[in-house]
Amino acid sequence: MKLSTFFAVLLLLTLANEPSRAASDTTTPPQVASDQDSNAAPKTPQELAEMRAEIMMARKDFSEAAVAYQRVLEHEPNNADVLNKIGIAYQQLGQDDLAERFYKKALHADKNSTHALNNLGTVEYSRHRLGRAIKYYKRAIATGGDDLAPVYSNLGYAYCGTKQYPQAMAAFSKALALNPNVFEANGTGGTIVQHRTAVDQGALNFMLAKSFAKTGDAERAARYLKLARDDGYKDFMAAEKDPDFARVIKDPQVQDVLHHRPAYEAQQQKPATN
Repeated sequence: MKLSTFFAVLLLLTLANEPSRAASDTTTPPQVASDQDSNAAPKTPQELAEMRAEIMMARKDFSEAAVAYQRVLEHEPNNADVLNKIGIAYQQLGQDDLAERFYKKALHADKNSTHALNNLGTVEYSRHRLGRAIKYYKRAIATGGDDLAPVYSNLGYAYCGTKQYPQAMAAFSKALALNPNVFEANGTGGTIVQHRTAVDQGALNFMLAKSFAKTGDAERAARYLKLARDDGYKDFMAAEKDPDFARVIKDPQVQDVLHHRPAYEAQQQKPATN
C-alpha cells in the first residue's frame, strides 16, 4: 500500500473515532484548509478499494475485506501482497480451501513470498498435516525475509506437534532472538499468520517456558510454566533440574509456580462420595 494511502487510512480511522473533535476543531482557517484539499492528489479507484480493504481488515469484517481486495486485483492481478491478504481474510473466515488458493496465487506471482509460504504452512497446520507445514515454514525461512520471527515460532509449534522437542526449542529460541515479544497477542490485519493453538498445549507451554528461561526472562518463564502446569503437563516439575531454567530457577515467581500443586491434581485426589 502506498505511503499516501497508509496515512489516509489513519486519518479516516481517527476521524471515525473522534467525530466531535473533528467537527469542533476550527484552528485551521477555512481558506488554508481549502488550499490543502485542492493540493491533495485525488485517490484512484484502486487506492480507494485498497483503503477500504485495510479498514475492513482492521474492523475484522473479513468478508468485505476479501471483496475489496479483489477489486484491487482488477487493476493489479499479479499483486502478491494483495493475493496473500485475500488468503488471510478467507482463512480468518474458516475457508481454508479458498485461503490456500489465494496463497498459491501469491506464490505464483512471487515465488519468494515469505508470507505466502508461511501462510500455506498455517493452512497445513490447521489440517494437522504437520510434516507439510514444517516444509513450508522451512521454505519461508530460506527466503531470508525480514519478518521471520513469526515463522520460527510457527515452526516451533509444528515441531511440538510432532514431539520433536529439541527442534522446537531451537525454533523458539530463534524466534525470541529476532523478536522478544513474538508470542504476545497481535492483530489480524497484517500479512503473516501466526499460530495461537497447539496440538499439545501443555507441552508447548513448557517449551515456551524453557525458551524464556534461557533468555533470563523470569516473568514470562513463570507465566508459561504455570500454563503448562494448569494445562496438565505432568513433567512441569522437571524445571527444577533442567539446565535451561538455571538462570531463573531461584526467582520467586518461578518458585511460586513449582510449589503450588496443580488444580487438576487436587480434583483427582478428592475422595469419591456415595
